[in-house]
Amino acid sequence: MDFLPNIARTDKTLFDAMKSELKRQRSYIEMIPSENFTSLAVLEANGSVLTNKYSEGYPGKRYYGGNQFIDVVEDLARERAKKLFGVPNVNVQPYSGSPANFAVYSALCKPGDVIMGQNLQDGGHLTHGFTASMTGQFFKSVPYHVKPDGYLDIDEVRRLAVANKPKLIWVGSTAYTREFPFEEFGEIADETGAYLAADTSHISGLIVAGVHKSPVEYVHIVTTTTHKTLRGPRGAMIMVTDKGLKKDPELADKIDKAVFPGLQGGPHDNAVAGIAIALDEASKPAFKEYAKQIVKNAKALAEGLSKRGLKLVTGGTENHMILIDLTPFGKGKGIFVQEGLDAAGIVVNKNTIPQDPSSPFYPSGIRLGTPAMTTRGLKEPEMEQIAGFISEVVEQVKGYDLPEDKEQRSEALKKFRKDLAANKAIASIRERTLALCSRFPLYPELGNT
Repeated sequence: MDFLPNIARTDKTLFDAMKSELKRQRSYIEMIPSENFTSLAVLEANGSVLTNKYSEGYPGKRYYGGNQFIDVVEDLARERAKKLFGVPNVNVQPYSGSPANFAVYSALCKPGDVIMGQNLQDGGHLTHGFTASMTGQFFKSVPYHVKPDGYLDIDEVRRLAVANKPKLIWVGSTAYTREFPFEEFGEIADETGAYLAADTSHISGLIVAGVHKSPVEYVHIVTTTTHKTLRGPRGAMIMVTDKGLKKDPELADKIDKAVFPGLQGGPHDNAVAGIAIALDEASKPAFKEYAKQIVKNAKALAEGLSKRGLKLVTGGTENHMILIDLTPFGKGKGIFVQEGLDAAGIVVNKNTIPQDPSSPFYPSGIRLGTPAMTTRGLKEPEMEQIAGFISEVVEQVKGYDLPEDKEQRSEALKKFRKDLAANKAIASIRERTLALCSRFPLYPELGNT
């Protein structure tokens, strides 16, 4: 199969960039927990003729004509999601996770209403009420936190909810390595009269495979992106549960109206088709084994890192994600380790940790996960190897410090990057990561580029 033959013929500059990106994905160990590799079928859907159609509205209720086959695609995605997650209503039109979450606010809240979500530095998401997000500016945000051991402080959640009577509570995060206590959150929401929304963007694939508990019984709304552990295209879904309809029989209609016409125009039908494919793939027995392996790999990687002396938030993981606390080496070390690992062929992201002594721009942690490399076929022995690579890189870069003076940081980072390019130990690790990647080819059907 030729790689993007029409782009190669018509736009060489763009083709070269895309070819280079494929090469990068093939030759790097991808450990960002919010990234994955879709199937070729999902890639085909994203680049299909469905991108040509405009389809404002919902199946059977479109503003434009010519949507009879688009209706089939969207209904297919909705029905598959309802069956897979066990919910009565699904909206598959949100462009991504943040718009999906804002649609929930639009459906339920008025400006100034009290909301609650996990604090950003404690692993929460921007759209759960952080001050830099419009969700923290339009609404009165009361964040909850984790305990010193890194686990959610459910007692604090209950105290804050009883004291503040929020309209909406979020459960879910972007950097939390343990299973979520959905039952306790459900009890708190019931006690205080709040709507409870579970943002399962990171764990939805684990949920449908049965390796993470489902929130559906305990919450009113579930949101999720579709491109993380669910292994679909970049998109999102909003699901209304039976409990949600019992609380408000009009809740599904409110969600639909919040998405369109409230916040969006026509859906991206090519992405909706990709979601339908991913949901079908997730219904197969092979996906359940895949999701189990994600968790096995994460636990093996966590064990390998711990035995090499690296400190992990909560001491380990129960899902697909690991958060390394680098404060034993000083504060603000995340940028050095992220860039050191990148030079060695391992892609992660710097991340805040609970009670981070530094800023979100120069955090003291590293977030990594196993979905993408599990897709490529890596298992526990390879996770042990990767733990060794990471430990070696940390050893090479831990001596670099971030100056307190902001004006000096640019020069310090410039010197660090120059040293990194000349570091023979890092170059040696890069040779080994390349060798590992070559054993687990990505998209061989696309040929050599």
